Amino acid sequence: MSDGPSATIELDRLDRSILRLLSVEGRISVAELARRIGRSKSPTQARLRRLEDAGVIRGYRAILDPINIGAAHVAFVEVKLSDTRETALGDFNNAAREVPEIEECHLIAGGFDYLLKVRTPSIVSYRRVLAENISTLPHVAATSTYVAMEAVKELGP
Repeated sequence: MSDGPSATIELDRLDRSILRLLSVEGRISVAELARRIGRSKSPTQARLRRLEDAGVIRGYRAILDPINIGAAHVAFVEVKLSDTRETALGDFNNAAREVPEIEECHLIAGGFDYLLKVRTPSIVSYRRVLAENISTLPHVAATSTYVAMEAVKELGP
């Protein structure tokens, strides 16, 4: 398991402006990005490349509407493990990454070990994913499910 990045990159005001704009408009052209931060295209492109190379920008993606793709049901699942040694955590992490319905998986400090965000088309399909995939993950001792009724805020800004 990794302890995180070995070094962090120093971000100045322009870097933060670039990140703020890209987090809202990921498809903005470099020319438009440069115009908005008040710089020319070449230095903006160099900053962008530096942020990508340093891993500050991990990628670009489309944000999908879960209702329109048939994945409107969201459940949060507390998972307690029977074993929390590093090898057991690694086994769980690797297996959880392979379950497509698990949208997020967080190791938690508290009364349980992991919090999962699971997205499925319906409660019926969620029950199947819980029984066939989540409950059979390595070292799972117990789960508790909380069904979301409405997403008030998702995906950052």
